[in-house]
Amino acid sequence: MRAADLDLSELLTVDPQAGELRFSGARAILLDAVAMGLLRKQLIDALGAAAARAILTRFGFAHGFRTAEAARAELPLESDEEWRNAGGRIHTLQGMIRLAPGADGPLSPEGATVEASYEAEQHLLHLGRAEAPVCWTLAGFASGYLSCVEGRDIYVIERRCLGRGDASCLFAGRAAEAWGAELEPHLPFFQEDRLDASLRRAAEALGRAERRLKARAETLLRTAAGAEPGGVLASSPAMQRVLELARRVAQVDATVLITGESGTGKERVARLVHDASPRARAPLLAINCAAIPEPLLESELFGHARGAFTGATRDRAGIFEAAAGGTLFLDEVGELPAGVQVKLLRALQAREVRRVGENRSRPVDVRVVAATNRELAAEVAAGRFRKDLYYRLKVVELRLPPLRERREDILPLARALLVQAAARMRRPAPRLSPGAADRLVRYAWPGNVRELENAMERAVALAEARRVEADDLPEEVRSALQPPDAGPRAPAPGERARTLGEVEKEHILAALARNGGNQTRTAAELGIGVSTLYRKLKEYGRAPGG
Repeated sequence: MRAADLDLSELLTVDPQAGELRFSGARAILLDAVAMGLLRKQLIDALGAAAARAILTRFGFAHGFRTAEAARAELPLESDEEWRNAGGRIHTLQGMIRLAPGADGPLSPEGATVEASYEAEQHLLHLGRAEAPVCWTLAGFASGYLSCVEGRDIYVIERRCLGRGDASCLFAGRAAEAWGAELEPHLPFFQEDRLDASLRRAAEALGRAERRLKARAETLLRTAAGAEPGGVLASSPAMQRVLELARRVAQVDATVLITGESGTGKERVARLVHDASPRARAPLLAINCAAIPEPLLESELFGHARGAFTGATRDRAGIFEAAAGGTLFLDEVGELPAGVQVKLLRALQAREVRRVGENRSRPVDVRVVAATNRELAAEVAAGRFRKDLYYRLKVVELRLPPLRERREDILPLARALLVQAAARMRRPAPRLSPGAADRLVRYAWPGNVRELENAMERAVALAEARRVEADDLPEEVRSALQPPDAGPRAPAPGERARTLGEVEKEHILAALARNGGNQTRTAAELGIGVSTLYRKLKEYGRAPGG
């Protein structure tokens, strides 16, 4: 029997009573093509193109391998050549492809030319024209089928694709050694360990997305006005200007440097830039440059080859490659050691990375957003940060004002953070009492939004009723004195006028609280020397050791 003699009606059996459909004796199901197209779109939207390709390729491989096993058990084909040809014939009979007249199989020197592909058709329908071949399931099917028939690993690569706008699809198949270096960019999508890594990254991304969406929904319910993409709230003109610039720069692929004190929300703004950009469908991956030991940092960023160092038991892609098509957020970039600064500069300039232990470079398509709480210009002047890297990162700078300079944002942020903390603790979201709200706007928030978030979490944990009282706030917030821009308090009717010394003490302590206890900044604001301030604080019993 020849492959050309195969008739799908002879391979399929239907048992209506049992509700079973069998192909060559193996249990099978019918799937709607549009439903498969929607599944593809959902995978890409949720996991990113790389993880979706890995899943669909492995699915196709398993399908092809199982099809070959089932066919061998049922079909008396004449030769190995007929078995090879049967794969394309079976796939055609299943309605997945239409081979060009006289087309050979993928193992032929010319490859297999396909005039119609359900997968390319569905990609065009749901996602539009692609920049690279998209028949991932079909390539996986051909690989699995031929691997079973040949008794060794065969990898089929799509070189032309209808989904990319080519006149036809072209599939070429060879063993790994015959492909050589050309196989390397495609190999990760066939390998289970790489798929596991992609799925782990996808699961982490989904977890972050779930938490972000939940928090955003809760925030919108409580604070519909003033909410920005990325979960950033801004009522103050200063922060609104930053967010407007962030939205504008998101539309172009420029490198962005986000600066500001610790806790001002730099990662949230990086998320805003990503979510508002054309790269929003791909992943946003983050790495804290200060949290990883220097010997490991280069490998985390750029990857390594097997044997590059002790413990490098296999090739591993770095976060630059993992973020392909998306955005890479480099937090605390000012902490990078000098050797890594050089390699980061090259990656940004050449748009390519070189894994540790390898001699060749790999192209990367990733947008970099960096953040630091350091004054990088001062670091450059001190010789601790490369000037050329500084300017390469600072194509567009977004400088986030501290919370004490945007007091209009304190209460909207506090209310939104209360909702988020209550959701995490599975408690009803409390409201702020007037007394608690007054303390919040009086306090200087040296730890910025992060400190406010911690205070709201504490308040939710301690609040006994549906309202946060001043006593539920941290001690330093409860003891906050005058609002930053308020003058001396006028005496109430019948109250004695305060002495000049009392007014001075209240004014100095209010300035100290406003500056988070920083005596240098407080002295500069008051226009007095640090030694004078120290002497005053010692008189008040507030100086260290006083």
